[in-house]
Amino acid sequence: MKFKLNILALGLFSLGLASCTDSFLDVESKTESSTGNYYKTESDAYRALVGCYDGWQCTTSSEGVGFYLASEMMADECYGATGVADGRNYQVIDRFDQAQSSSDLNLYETDWKNYYAAVYRCNELISRADGINWTSEATKGTYLGEAHAIRALCYFDMVRLWENIPLLDTPTTDNIAQAAPDEVYRLIISDLKYAAENIPANAYPKAQAASNDGHITKYAAEALLARVYLFYSGYYGKEPADLTKAEALAAVEDVIASEEFDLVKEFKNLWPAASVTWTANADGSYTKTDTYAGRGNVETVLAQKFNYTSDYNGNADGNRWQVMIAPRNLITVPYGQGWGACTVSPKLVNSYQSGDTRAAASIIDYTSEGIADRDNFSLLYNDQREYTGYGIKKYAPLAIWQQADDGTWSEVNEVMGKEIGAGEYQISQYQDFVVVRYSDVLLMAAELGSPNAQAYLDAVRDRAFGGDTGKRVTATKENILKERMYEFAFEGLRYWDLLRQGVDVAAAEIAETRTLLSGGVEDVVTIQGSKITATRGLCQIPYNQINLSNGVLKQNAGW
Repeated sequence: MKFKLNILALGLFSLGLASCTDSFLDVESKTESSTGNYYKTESDAYRALVGCYDGWQCTTSSEGVGFYLASEMMADECYGATGVADGRNYQVIDRFDQAQSSSDLNLYETDWKNYYAAVYRCNELISRADGINWTSEATKGTYLGEAHAIRALCYFDMVRLWENIPLLDTPTTDNIAQAAPDEVYRLIISDLKYAAENIPANAYPKAQAASNDGHITKYAAEALLARVYLFYSGYYGKEPADLTKAEALAAVEDVIASEEFDLVKEFKNLWPAASVTWTANADGSYTKTDTYAGRGNVETVLAQKFNYTSDYNGNADGNRWQVMIAPRNLITVPYGQGWGACTVSPKLVNSYQSGDTRAAASIIDYTSEGIADRDNFSLLYNDQREYTGYGIKKYAPLAIWQQADDGTWSEVNEVMGKEIGAGEYQISQYQDFVVVRYSDVLLMAAELGSPNAQAYLDAVRDRAFGGDTGKRVTATKENILKERMYEFAFEGLRYWDLLRQGVDVAAAEIAETRTLLSGGVEDVVTIQGSKITATRGLCQIPYNQINLSNGVLKQNAGW
C-alpha cells in the first residue's frame, strides 16, 4: 500500500527534523542515526518524542485538507466556499456529494499518509522502550505517555473521519485489513489511560507554560478521555469497552480539581484577531491595542503548536488552514488575506442571543465592521464563492498598519508580530490550534452528570454574557449542547457534537437549501440530509489507497 511506503520513508527516521518544530520541538540531529544504533538513551528517546510531535503537527501543517477544515466544512457552521474559479473539492466535503467534483477521488490522501506516518513514529518509540537506558521511571512514564497520547490523538481523528481504518500498533509496513471501530477505540482509550496514569502531574506545570507549552500533560489526556467517551457513546449508542461514564467524569473532575486551569476573563482575549484593535490618530498614524491572553494561557489545556518560517525552504510548517479560512484576496486590518474557505452560515450568526460576546469575538461581519464599504472590497466580493457576509475571526490571520519611508501608511500581512512580504503569508501562519480549552472541560463534566454541573455551565455562560447572571439557563443536556455550539464555534468540535447526537440529528441540522452569492451572482447551495445518512457522516477513503491495497481496503458507504 502506498501509505505504508510513505510511512517507511518518513518514519525510519522521524528524528532531528527541522520542519514542524516549535519551542521544545527544536531539536537537531548531530550525527547520522538509524534504528540499529538508536533508542539507547533518554536523549535518544527525547529526540524520538520530538519526531512524534513533529508527525502530529504535520497532520495539520501539510497540504492536505486537515482535520480542522474538514470538521468546519461538514458542520452547519460553514460552507466550503473558496474562489469562484477554484475546484469544487471543498464542495464535495461540505455537501457529502462526490458529484460536486467527480474527479476528486483522493481528497484525503495526504492526510491519510500523514496520520499513518505520525502513528509509525509513535509505534517506533513505544516498541523500543525496553531497550532504552532510562534513568528514572518518571522520565520513562512522561516520554512514553506523550507518545501513547499522540498515537491516540491521531487514531481518534482517523476513526472519526473514516471509521474503517487499518490499526497499526507496531512499526509494521504490512498490508493489513481495516479493523473494527471498537478495536481502534480500545487502543485509543488504552493509550490515553496510559498517558493519564504515567505522565506525572508536575511534569509540565502550567506556571512554566512559556518553556513547556505544547506538551501533552496528564490533564490533557484526562480531558481527551472524556471527549472520546462522549463521542463514542453518542455515535454508537453504547459505552466503549474499558471506559465507563463514571471514569470519564472522574477524569475531567480531576482536571478541574488540579486548579491548573481557569477561564480567561474576557472571551475575546482568547483569540489574536478578536483582541486587537487599531485606532486612527489625528496625524494619520495608527495605534494598536492588543489584549490577547497569549499562547499557553491559563485556559489552554492542550494546543497543537506551529512554527514561523520566512521562505519556501521545504520546512514550511505553519498551520495552513489559517490562511485557507482568511478573507479572500483582501488585506483589511486587523485581518490578513487568504483563500476564503469556510464562509460562515447566516443561520448560526442569527441564532446568537443579544449580549453574547462570543458572536463578535468569533465572527467577522463584513458589513457591521465597515469592511464591505471599503473601495477594495471588490477584491473579495468578486472572487468569493458562497459569500455570506461573514467569516471566521477566531483563527483569522492578522494584518497591520505599516509606515513606509515616505511617511505613507499601508496594510500588510503580519504573522504573530513578524511583518512579512507578499506570498509568505501562505505558509507562515503559526497561531496555535487549541485542541482542548478549560471551558470544554467544564461543559464535558456538566454533560457527564457532575454534581457541580450547574456551576460549571454558569461559569461559561456568565463569561459569555459579560457577567450578566440573568442569562443563566438550567444545566440540562440540551442546554449544555446548545452552549457548546456558541462556545466552540469554529474550533472543529461542532460537527462531532452533532454526529454524536445521532446521524439523523446531524443530517437534519446540516441539511439546507440557501441562495448565496458566488462572484456576485446568485448561487443555490443545497446540502441534502440523505447524503449524510447514506455516508453515516463518514468521509471518503482515498481511492488510491484502496487500489494500492489490492482490494484489502474497502470504501465507505455513500462514496
